[in-house]
Amino acid sequence: MSLLPFDDRDGWIWQDGEFVPWRDAKVHVLTHSLHYGSAVFEGERAYDGKVFRTEEHSRRLLRSAELLDYSIPYTAEEITRTKAEVMDRMGLENCYVRAFAWRGSEMMGVAAQNNTIHLAVAAWEWGAYFADKMKGIRVMMSQWKRPSPETIPCASKAAGLYMICTMSKHKAEQEGYADALMLDYRGFVAELTGANVFFINNGVIHTPLADCFLDGITRRTVIGLARQMGYEVVERRILPDEIPYFSEVFITGSAAEVTAVSEIAGATFKPGEITANLMEAYDKAVRGKVQLPELGPANQV
Repeated sequence: MSLLPFDDRDGWIWQDGEFVPWRDAKVHVLTHSLHYGSAVFEGERAYDGKVFRTEEHSRRLLRSAELLDYSIPYTAEEITRTKAEVMDRMGLENCYVRAFAWRGSEMMGVAAQNNTIHLAVAAWEWGAYFADKMKGIRVMMSQWKRPSPETIPCASKAAGLYMICTMSKHKAEQEGYADALMLDYRGFVAELTGANVFFINNGVIHTPLADCFLDGITRRTVIGLARQMGYEVVERRILPDEIPYFSEVFITGSAAEVTAVSEIAGATFKPGEITANLMEAYDKAVRGKVQLPELGPANQV
């Protein structure tokens, strides 16, 4: 990952309909979303000049904003086209792309009905999220839980919902782990701080039912790929006491892609054939070398 600070780089960011020099892409300190967490975003990867599942990401961005009670003043098609234009302007083919929207600064308070809705798109080079995806990462348990869908808009990729994820990942890294596994409000296994999780036992792939956390686009892609390859995939509620009895564990996400897990809070796993096969299948999928599975609708809560 680049050590350059994100506010001091060469290049261009698309903001509210025009390209702005990277260093000049700014918002006011009294921007509503900075204070009340109502920004929404998409993290996407481009491979060989094409953003993977770009249309699905654009539609989810719009849906995320709607769940936070505002509308982004651009269509999914316009957002998708803008991402390609940003990559072209930056001269990037393999990169990370972030589209994000936020409430402006016309009103400062809990209410924000009259605030302008802003949209920006940026892209930059970003290598592997985890250094050795097949070796496997070490994961600890988070003290924080994913909340009930009655308390948060859990189907939205909203900035405010990541506060406990940041806190969890900080603690994990301070204790020598790569990430943290979060339970949900009922005590079932949920997700990592920025990735969905899968468990394997006797050739069957198990993954938590995404009913109180984000049903990731990568998650749904990998489920589809696994089923195309003949693997059984079971979406269900998983108890933390089951974790030591699985043989393989891996995670999925736009940033993490498919990454093996070697340990969860003392329980160890040996990345094996199924993880390797899905890692290879996903790598082919993002480069258009295999037929993409139909995603189907995301789990809506």
